[in-house]
Amino acid sequence: MLCLLPLVVLLYRVSSDGLGANPISYVTNWLGQWTFRLLLFSLALTPLRIVTGLAWPVLLRRLVGLFTFFYAGLHFLVWILIDHYFNWDQMLADLVKRRYITVGMLALSLLIPLAITSTNGMVKRLGGNAWRRLHRIVYLVGVLAALHFLWLAKGFRPDAFLYAGILTVLLGIRLFDAVRRRIRRRAARVARPVPA
Repeated sequence: MLCLLPLVVLLYRVSSDGLGANPISYVTNWLGQWTFRLLLFSLALTPLRIVTGLAWPVLLRRLVGLFTFFYAGLHFLVWILIDHYFNWDQMLADLVKRRYITVGMLALSLLIPLAITSTNGMVKRLGGNAWRRLHRIVYLVGVLAALHFLWLAKGFRPDAFLYAGILTVLLGIRLFDAVRRRIRRRAARVARPVPA
């Protein structure tokens, strides 16, 4: 319900004529920002477990990830349907000319296999290790989303740098934990007694 709240607020503003002077830009930016916020929230759940030891938030990762894809899809549909109205030539020109659109499209494309494989059945079919390796693509999606937001901003936008900073901290915690676990495994192998 909380993940749907931004959409409810947006629909209320559409119905109450509260989208400002440039409604298309407002809707596009609103959906894009909430896509990035939900992506950051999904990426924060494992670091939260690492730092606090709480395991239950990790159970929300797939759900929040699917809502991230949902908002990214809406963001993309607004660009196709409302902003360009199926003007494929103009969209292709934008894709080639504007680097923030290029990385945004790449991020959306990488989210598609993650969304498709987010069911329990797909986890079983792929196997746990292969599924985890595939879903590490989300780190690259986060970096591409940050670049999309930073390059989109005309001039200095504090929120774009704030989101990029949050992403850096979250990925840094994961990297630190991965290095720490690898060192522990190596130490355990060294300490293991050699059979006579």
